[in-house]
Amino acid sequence: MFEKMRDIISEQLGVDANNIELSTSFKDDLDTDSLDLFELVMAIEDAFNVEIPADEVSDLNTVEDVIEYLKNMGIEA
Repeated sequence: MFEKMRDIISEQLGVDANNIELSTSFKDDLDTDSLDLFELVMAIEDAFNVEIPADEVSDLNTVEDVIEYLKNMGIEA
């Protein structure tokens, strides 16, 4: 799942996939603003066929947070 997530983040945010780790923070390490994060969440939702409620997005600060969130929803990739 990490590799797929890394590819999505790299494509959406225009960053080198090799610079993305589980501990990578969207705001601190990748300098995402709210629009970037919104677009990223939409891409993740499309890729994994899920819906992430807007009020839960603020809890997703790192790549690992998103992966754990998806796993808790029963998604394994």
